[in-house]
Amino acid sequence: MSLAGYEFEVQRDDGLATEEMTLNMGPQHPSTHGVLRFVVKADGEIMRTALPDIGYLHRSIEKISEKVGYHGFMPYTDRVDYVSAMQCNQGWAMVCERAAGIEVPRRGEFCRIIACELGRIASHLLSVGTMVMDIGGMTPFTHAIREREKVNNLLEDLCGARLTFNYMRIGGVAWDLPPGYAEQVTAFLDQFEPLIDEYNDLISYNKIYVERLANVAAVSKEEAINYNLVGPNLRGCGFQYDVRRDEPYSIYPELDFEVPVGTGEVGTLGDCFDRYMVRIKELKESCKIVRQCLDMIPDGPVLARVAKKLKPPVGDAHVRVEASRGDMGWYVVSDGSEFPYRTKIRTGSFSAMSIVDKLSRGIMIADLIALIASLDVVAPEVDR
Repeated sequence: MSLAGYEFEVQRDDGLATEEMTLNMGPQHPSTHGVLRFVVKADGEIMRTALPDIGYLHRSIEKISEKVGYHGFMPYTDRVDYVSAMQCNQGWAMVCERAAGIEVPRRGEFCRIIACELGRIASHLLSVGTMVMDIGGMTPFTHAIREREKVNNLLEDLCGARLTFNYMRIGGVAWDLPPGYAEQVTAFLDQFEPLIDEYNDLISYNKIYVERLANVAAVSKEEAINYNLVGPNLRGCGFQYDVRRDEPYSIYPELDFEVPVGTGEVGTLGDCFDRYMVRIKELKESCKIVRQCLDMIPDGPVLARVAKKLKPPVGDAHVRVEASRGDMGWYVVSDGSEFPYRTKIRTGSFSAMSIVDKLSRGIMIADLIALIASLDVVAPEVDR
């Protein structure tokens, strides 16, 4: 990696010059949330820059789709974001359905949204829990991970897996909700929703935690748009945009939910605390969505009849889903065969990496940990 243009010489008042240190954070650092490396140029504890160095986890997953076919690629989509894989399943299914003109049964759509929102809850719990742990608070992490395990139990009952799910299919979902599933999920929501307020009391407004996050790495609306931030990182700046509401898909137009945004309540609008609080608030909104789906779900099939060797007509298709890390785009080109001619995936973590260099300038090295955690970057979304 070239550091041209980032060489600094610090001139002291006594006329002496000091050279800055070049430090490597990662690729095995526990707080980089995956196999990521940051080349840090620092003057003491103050960073001049932190350049992301990606590529350690690249698996050519988009190219794999051209070899395994439309149906065969579904299990690979789990690896795009292993922390919140259900939305990846849905994105691939939707783009194939659009390319082939397949209509998903209504009950199948409800099953998809229930699975995706439970996955969002699990993802955000891991995000806020590890963010506290990165900064030094161990106890709140155990509270968050305890609830995440309960969500994982529900997802395991649904599809047999706890992390890399393979529940969705082109045309719907693999199978229906198991008997008594609605009662299980409702029981979890009844005990989980009050715990979100308890989590806020425990850590969100803790004096030390607030001081570590408030006014750190603030992003304005203009910067967020220029750097193409999406999801909670965009909404943390006060920009109210959510693909589920503004570019609606599936059954989201029928559901009632709010789009939380940052308010600058303890510091500067768009700082690390705002990005954290957006995810806390989205936990409640996902609970609300799941409850509505359980109440409204109709009877009927969950999977459309789809050819085993799917051959969409020549052309291309593009869809967007609101994944846990924001707007995730799926693009596929069909040449009429059973194998995609080209697949392209756009993820929120990749776009978030671009702003790390700018936000890191002038902040403390310890604050880089808070910055990375607040962006909720997950490595497989960066390296595909």
